[in-house]
Amino acid sequence: MFRVSILAALLLGHALATSIAQAQTNPAFGSLSATPGQDTSGDMPLADYLGLLKQIAPAAESGARTYLGALQLRCGRTLTTAELRQAVSEGEGNPALMGLIRAAYQKDAAARDRLVAQLPCPRGGTR
Repeated sequence: MFRVSILAALLLGHALATSIAQAQTNPAFGSLSATPGQDTSGDMPLADYLGLLKQIAPAAESGARTYLGALQLRCGRTLTTAELRQAVSEGEGNPALMGLIRAAYQKDAAARDRLVAQLPCPRGGTR
C-alpha cells in the first residue's frame, strides 16, 4: 500500500508537470501570463502540489511537509515545487524524504525525529 501511494504521487507529479508545460506551449491554449506572486518557472505552486499529494497519499504529504519544515529550520532553505518533485522522483527518492514519508505512514514519531535531526542540508543551505 505504501509503495502504491508513492507511485501514485510520482505519476501525479509527472502528469501535472506535463499538462502545465503543454498548456503553456500549445498555441491552442496561448501563453500563460504571470500574476504578481505567481511562480513564473511554469511549475505549480508548492501549496497546490502538497494539496494534491494529500488527496492521493496523505502520508506523502505529511512527510513532505515535515521535510520542507526541517530544511527551513535546519538549513535556512525553502525548496521549490520542482526541487521537491525531484526529491520524490529522482532514483528511489531522496532517502531522508522517503524515510519521513515512511515514518508518517507508520506514525513513527521516533523515526521522524531521528530523520529530522540527521537531515543533511542540500546545496544552497547554511550547513
